[in-house]
Amino acid sequence: MLAKAFVLIETAVGKTKKVVVSLGKIENMKSIDTVTGPYDIITTIEAETINDIGDVVTGKIHAVDGISRTVTCLVV
Repeated sequence: MLAKAFVLIETAVGKTKKVVVSLGKIENMKSIDTVTGPYDIITTIEAETINDIGDVVTGKIHAVDGISRTVTCLVV
């Protein structure tokens, strides 16, 4: 069974569209939605393990230019 998480993303002003395009290139992304409220984007990611989820968030998502902050919510 795959590990799954929701990642809530806050972007720098004017960077949301660029961030969405960059996130779309990440293999583990299952959905990417632009939303209103305190966060600008909510994504769903899946990987083999929880550790792999952490690697995707810290190694791939955090590397995207224009992301200010993330909150990762693991599905239990």
